[in-house]
Amino acid sequence: MAVRVVIAEDEAIVRLDLKEIMEEEGYEVVGETGRGDEAVELVRAHLPDLAILDIKMPGTDGLTAAREINADRLCAVLILTAFSQRDLIEQARNAGALAYLVKPFQKSELLPAIEMAIGRFAEMKALDDQVKTLEESLEVRKAIDRAKGILMDELGWKENASFTWIRSHAMHERMTMLDIANQIIAGTLRPDPADS
Repeated sequence: MAVRVVIAEDEAIVRLDLKEIMEEEGYEVVGETGRGDEAVELVRAHLPDLAILDIKMPGTDGLTAAREINADRLCAVLILTAFSQRDLIEQARNAGALAYLVKPFQKSELLPAIEMAIGRFAEMKALDDQVKTLEESLEVRKAIDRAKGILMDELGWKENASFTWIRSHAMHERMTMLDIANQIIAGTLRPDPADS
């Protein structure tokens, strides 16, 4: 499947060149504009893999657009600029740009920058997913620990017995251990006295 791209460049000739290069290389340009605010709208509408943003644009500049796109992890961002000042490079990085290219650029520079941005974005998404999974696991563990504590306090059970009951009840009811733990915490579920 082709990599989908939104191009935001206020110089029409540069935008056209970019589009031609991208399409020659098998990328699919799903949106193009000369304004930063429209770039963010296009990214939200088309959910591309990459947004190529010029720093200086009317409406919203490329750095602001990059910040908005990056805040929601919508896609990889490649910043284009006519300036190579160190502070601009740092601002671009802080805005969430994953690659940076100074105009005028060669095709031989553009393609590696695109691949770098897309690769870094994939790594970031994977890390975000991993963090989310870890956070969810931690929440599950906290709930189960709380439920075990309730069973231990109310029934005088040992920790292992409390855990075993939660696990076996979850399997028996075909529910998750988190669901069972939440019911215990809410006070809507308690073991049958026969289980003691």
